[in-house]
Amino acid sequence: MAIQSIGEYPIIMKDSVDKFHGNQLVYLYWYGHRVVSSPRALPLPPEMPFGAIVSDLIPITYKIEPDFKDLDFDKTEVIWEIDGKVVVPDFSKSLKENGVGHKSFITFTTPSLTGKVGA
Repeated sequence: MAIQSIGEYPIIMKDSVDKFHGNQLVYLYWYGHRVVSSPRALPLPPEMPFGAIVSDLIPITYKIEPDFKDLDFDKTEVIWEIDGKVVVPDFSKSLKENGVGHKSFITFTTPSLTGKVGA
């Protein structure tokens, strides 16, 4: 079925990086842990150390997960992905230095902790 238009429709990006006041939108997801039902979208400064995700953001985001009490980043095997690529992040370097950009998707998987419904 053909459609007719009265002209071009402008593309207006409502979530472009300039709308976040120096921050960038970053999605965070603990694979297989569905008590928190979807990735969390967080406005984060590119200069923030990656380690702050572990020390500050994961505890407040995932503390309701039953496996959280057993999650110890010094002892638990964790597989990190940034935008679908497996990485070994440098926790002392910034998000930007670790390849995290606007609308990046950070996934962490814990093979020994499979979540309430299993990963």
